[in-house]
Amino acid sequence: MSDTSSLTVLGATVREPIQHVEVFPAPAHVTSVTFTTDELSSMCPVTQQPDLSTLVIEYVPNAHCIESKSLKLYLWGFRDRAVFAEALAAEIAGEVMATAQPHHVRVVLTQRPRGGIEVKAISEMSAS
Repeated sequence: MSDTSSLTVLGATVREPIQHVEVFPAPAHVTSVTFTTDELSSMCPVTQQPDLSTLVIEYVPNAHCIESKSLKLYLWGFRDRAVFAEALAAEIAGEVMATAQPHHVRVVLTQRPRGGIEVKAISEMSAS
């Protein structure tokens, strides 16, 4: 059984976003983890209109895996943030690298069309 003593939101009632994802020790032989959601929301930094996006996070764990409830609560924090899709993809990839410290992370953010244009931003990072 893995050590879950550092997890604070799993099993708890949380009614607000959190600033960072939580992690737990990676099980042996897990070579890839993928999270997918089509419910990521943010705001356009110029018009303040809502932006809705699909998000795919793929990472190759090293010592830790991301706990999914904490990821959901972390992503909730972008709902009222004014940020371009490209910066949002890079910020999420940076959070995964800083917190879970995987071998590699790839974040694909696809913003739903507005004005007929879909935006797809990809951010990839690897451990040094």
